Amino acid sequence: MKKAKMTVNEELGRQLHDRATRGEKLSQEEQQLLDAWYEAHDREELDRLNLAVNDETKTAKLQKEIDSVLNQLNIVIKQIQKTTRENDVLRQEISKMRHQLTQQVVIQPV
Repeated sequence: MKKAKMTVNEELGRQLHDRATRGEKLSQEEQQLLDAWYEAHDREELDRLNLAVNDETKTAKLQKEIDSVLNQLNIVIKQIQKTTRENDVLRQEISKMRHQLTQQVVIQPV
């Protein structure tokens, strides 16, 4: 037998819940209304939990993306540092060559 879907307003649901938890006997119709109210609250809670899980999943995914970008940034920084060191070595070599060239020009006048 399929249960008809019922909607129960919040106040009535609270009253029925209060009566049931105090041990008061509910009519069959009242019990059905209370069950429907419980089901509605269970669905709302599951929806909130699913949203929380989705938020955690999104946060974890974003953190992975941030970590990946940071790793890429570190690689680029290391490449820039290497290039800077190589440029410094080349500047020193150029300076030595200029010095040698000026020495040759001074030694061998034209």
